[in-house]
Amino acid sequence: MEELFIGWLKEYGYVILFLWSILEGEMGLIMGGIMSHTGDMQVFMTIFVAGLGGFAGDQIYFYIGRFNKGFIQRKLHTQRRKFAIAHLLLRKYGWPIIFMQRYMYGLRTVIPMSIGITKYSGKKFAFINLMSAWVWATVTVTPAYIYGAEILGLLAYAKEHWYFALPIAGGFLFGVITYFRKLEQHFLQKRNGRNSKS
Repeated sequence: MEELFIGWLKEYGYVILFLWSILEGEMGLIMGGIMSHTGDMQVFMTIFVAGLGGFAGDQIYFYIGRFNKGFIQRKLHTQRRKFAIAHLLLRKYGWPIIFMQRYMYGLRTVIPMSIGITKYSGKKFAFINLMSAWVWATVTVTPAYIYGAEILGLLAYAKEHWYFALPIAGGFLFGVITYFRKLEQHFLQKRNGRNSKS
């Protein structure tokens, strides 16, 4: 099964990378960087395709917000807190939040949708989104391309010693989720404090 998956990556690498990037998965970009290191893909084409995929994904979320405001309010009511944080960030930081949202766990799909709900310029969003997507792809793919041999060695070690790798990966993921939950709570407390004063 593993050999079949690697075979697909070698044959349809750019197509898989584009589709994976629409879902904004860094693992796909890291894989693209490693395959560029091994010569199965070309690094500049990998960055270009990954950036286009990331751009397309956020454009989809943006227009879901723009043309389905009522649907979002009805169906995504469980995400109200994240939408509130996204609106707060947009008001406070403006366009840079569009550039930075790819690195914000838990808000990456919510921010484009929440911006789409507002009257924010679609052309301006698309331009910033495209530049952000290519920076995101460059920042993620390049280290994997440069350190491909080391990453492959680490993956081989993790596969052989999975009983060490799993707790470490789980602990890292838990730390990331905890950090961003605390960040969400911080923004909500600031907003509630501001509302209580007014």
